[in-house]
Amino acid sequence: MQPFKTIGIIGKQGDKGIAETLAALYHYLRSKHCAMVMDVGTAELLPDLEVKVCEFDAIGKHCDLLIAVGGDGTFLGAARVIAQYDIPLVGINFGRLGFLADISPGEMISTLNAILSGRFREEQRYLLRTKIIRNNQIIHEETAVNEVVVHRWITPSMIEIVTTIDGVFLNSQRLDGLIISTPTGSTAYALSAGGPILHPSLNALVLVPLNPHTFSNRPIVISDNAEIEICFNQTKQINAQVTCDHIQIPEVLISDKILIKKDPKPFRMLHPEGHDFFTTIRKKLNWSGSYPY
Repeated sequence: MQPFKTIGIIGKQGDKGIAETLAALYHYLRSKHCAMVMDVGTAELLPDLEVKVCEFDAIGKHCDLLIAVGGDGTFLGAARVIAQYDIPLVGINFGRLGFLADISPGEMISTLNAILSGRFREEQRYLLRTKIIRNNQIIHEETAVNEVVVHRWITPSMIEIVTTIDGVFLNSQRLDGLIISTPTGSTAYALSAGGPILHPSLNALVLVPLNPHTFSNRPIVISDNAEIEICFNQTKQINAQVTCDHIQIPEVLISDKILIKKDPKPFRMLHPEGHDFFTTIRKKLNWSGSYPY
């Protein structure tokens, strides 16, 4: 029995280069007698096809499996909008690396055949929820799959931030910024900044400083149950910004507090059978060597 009846499809917004793959996916799912729904932007890439259309943020209401066609950025956006609906997500990779969207277009049909037959690996990934507090009120709230970054913005000067973990003082440091990364995000920006790779199954977060003024500042791994509070230790107003994945929260004031904590609702992602994290990073990062046995 097919485990998924209605399939949602989200494509990289405005990318006409994925139209051929989207059309092939549409016709394949029709042959499997699946109902389909697309977000408005994706449907515009396929104007001649008859398909149910909804707003991007609401697509999780109308399907029981979502397929994201694009790169990891498309996958991240899809993951944020479906986490509240408890439906699984599959990624078809048109990006450069594809740590998350891990199915190539050439393998799409054979892999979806297996998934629609119930043959897949499922895992849960947690998001971070960020709150900007000003005058004891939440003025902005956002989620992130990969990382939250607090960094200087439109200023040549470093920022000085104070970090506490569960109310316990960690440090005060002058730097360009600080990355708070999930295990999922440990292969993204945090990796580029010198952070460690965390296995997705770990209940951990990593804090990675960006160009710290003190060379002894190093990444630190903490429990993912911790609440992180960041505030600024400045004597005059600065230009700072918070980003949650690629969503920007500009004009953060020195009087603001930034609270970061694991969101209680994970999102579900499906992998092909035989998926292995170590094989993925070995391929994506071009690690050499072969197994000696």
